[in-house]
Amino acid sequence: MIIAQITDTHIKGAGEIAYGKVDTLDFLKRNVLHVNKLIPRVDAVIVTGDMTDEGTPEEFAAVRAELDCLSMPYFVVPGNHDHRTNLLAAFADKDYLSGCEDFVQYAIEDFPFRLVAVDTLVSMQPYGELTAEKLDWLDQCLADKPDTPTLVFQHHHPFRSGIQFMDDQNLRNADEEIALLSRHRQVKHIACGHVHRASETVMSGIGVSIAPNGAHSITLDMSGSENISFMMEPPAIRLFLLDDDRGTVVSHLSYVGDYDGPHPFFDESGALMD
Repeated sequence: MIIAQITDTHIKGAGEIAYGKVDTLDFLKRNVLHVNKLIPRVDAVIVTGDMTDEGTPEEFAAVRAELDCLSMPYFVVPGNHDHRTNLLAAFADKDYLSGCEDFVQYAIEDFPFRLVAVDTLVSMQPYGELTAEKLDWLDQCLADKPDTPTLVFQHHHPFRSGIQFMDDQNLRNADEEIALLSRHRQVKHIACGHVHRASETVMSGIGVSIAPNGAHSITLDMSGSENISFMMEPPAIRLFLLDDDRGTVVSHLSYVGDYDGPHPFFDESGALMD
């Protein structure tokens, strides 16, 4: 099973350019085309928040129009730039959101790996937090299927990436989430967004990753500076290869765009090329 992750698209209204530099709508179009062309075919896409820049209905309509061009199912969760009510209105016809009201949490049971969405949004705040109600829901959800390997996806990261500005707005009660998840041994990985830069770690035996950005990247500055800036590095998405027989998760980065290659290592006779 192969899952693609798209995150932090930051679509603005009326096709506006973000930060005077980034055509985020065009980048999203490229991301969608890239995913659709991947071989083998991707089974599903998770979209881990900050789909919009200001959370408006107009922005969500633009996001929805592009995501609907994906040739496989996709599943969304909110980020801090998104408006929860407007998200639910924009995707109101999606059955997996039918039980969501106060928060956007659900489980997808259609695949060998279970996909569990977690809503870390705190309205009007850049940081994330899981309320007692959200944690109780997550605990019960995982208890319902203890033998099915599970991937959890959410917006805010539960660890310190080393980029101070982004870590100041990570998941505030990460210790509570990790303690809960570690009690459910079927949880194999947590896929996050928010930081606009790929990074990975392990917490209590659970793999945790942040996806790269398909448009602009946060500058890799681990000096402890509170300043924030972005780079126009090659856009990329994360891919997960999920093996339910072994219960393993392997991730790759897939760069969006046209690059030279592929080139053979061996000639027609089987000899290594000079």
